[in-house]
Amino acid sequence: MNASAARARGWTLAARVTALFSLLTFLVVTGLGLYLNQAATESLELRADQALTGRVEHFRNLMHDLYNVEQMEQRPALFESMMGNEQDVRIFRRHGEAPFIQSNPDHLTPPEMEPIPVGTPVTSADLFTSTRADGVRVRWVAALADVGKPGSGNHDTVEIVAAYVMVQEARMMRTYRWRIAGAAAGAVLITALLGFLLLRRGLRPLEDMSRRAAQITPDHLSMRLEQDGMPEELRRAALSLNAMLDRLEAGYEHLEQFSGDLAHEIRTPINVLMGQSQVALGQPRSPEEYEQLLESNVEELQRISRIVENIMFLAQADHATLAVDCAPLDLAAELGKIADYFEGIADERGMHFTLDTQGECWANLIMWRRAVNNLVINAVRYGEADTEVRILSRSDRNGSSIVVENRSLDATPHTMARMFDRFYRGDRSRSAFTESNGLGLAIVKAIMSLHRGTATVECPQPGWIRFTLSFPPAADQ
Repeated sequence: MNASAARARGWTLAARVTALFSLLTFLVVTGLGLYLNQAATESLELRADQALTGRVEHFRNLMHDLYNVEQMEQRPALFESMMGNEQDVRIFRRHGEAPFIQSNPDHLTPPEMEPIPVGTPVTSADLFTSTRADGVRVRWVAALADVGKPGSGNHDTVEIVAAYVMVQEARMMRTYRWRIAGAAAGAVLITALLGFLLLRRGLRPLEDMSRRAAQITPDHLSMRLEQDGMPEELRRAALSLNAMLDRLEAGYEHLEQFSGDLAHEIRTPINVLMGQSQVALGQPRSPEEYEQLLESNVEELQRISRIVENIMFLAQADHATLAVDCAPLDLAAELGKIADYFEGIADERGMHFTLDTQGECWANLIMWRRAVNNLVINAVRYGEADTEVRILSRSDRNGSSIVVENRSLDATPHTMARMFDRFYRGDRSRSAFTESNGLGLAIVKAIMSLHRGTATVECPQPGWIRFTLSFPPAADQ
């Protein structure tokens, strides 16, 4: 699937991040706007409350200086012009009587209020709130005031009912909210545009990496992602991906080599079977000749069977599907049995075993025997004739080790580096007729991996080759 097809099926990364960032900007700006709206509303209400309470207190002081109520009735315009807004309510009345001064343009109905007694200051806590039909808030207060001086014959008490209609504040807050909405919309649009452009520019190295990765195919596994000039995060990703490609390339080459070697190993016995069978069918044969043919075919089939068995073992070992049940082994006894078993084959080449064994090993007996057998038979087959094969073993608290060494002309750095590869055989083993198929040492390495141990090869001195199997202690397996 190419990049255009991927974009057609869904949003690009830049579009998704831009949308999320724009949403975040919208939420932040809107939240800030709501906070500022609430703060401005509270400030305007506080100012309105202060104006209302201040004017009511001014009325009370002014009425206290009057001689009698009749003076108020004679000059109503003085009191009607002292509330500020044209919609404000001003009502003056004696308790239980009709108002003698009243300004209520919108005919608002005062709520039920208990008048504040004379001498008690008016505060914001004493105010009441109502709402007009158009949603405008109205702040109310009722207070008693003395007219005239106490003790004089003209002294009287008047109830003041006043209201502050927050028309200007409502208009101001309505405009303020529209500005907040416009600012939020503008911030989202600008953030989306700038964010998208910056993301497109910032993600350009990722697009370059994607185009280069699309060029990597089984025929071009050597190609790697660019690392120079990349941002630190993408550089680390490129390093990890290149390391993964190195492993894939090595595995792919190993698989190709393995497939070719497997085909080569199986082709030989199959060609032998086909050739012998075709020759036998070319003309009538005696029963003895057919019997010899079948015996030869059985030998070749056994060879194929051994190859298949070894390959299946290696495949199971690679996927860790084999269960390894370990137990303590007496190294002296087990290595003595192996030496006795291969003594006859060694005598045929004039070779003999030298044993120096002690201690015990924690391992699976069957797998341990198979690994050591492969090393010993390898030493007998490819070692120099009329020489010795040394078998040594040691054990301590760090584990145990088995060493098999012999004289050999194959102890070169090149051959030792590949001895544990599957189907690898040195030049001498390829030129000589042996039953080896190049899997013996690979099986040794696989067995040691299952035991969490190691298998190594080295040249301790010129003309000698040494194989060492190192098993960890029981606690580490």
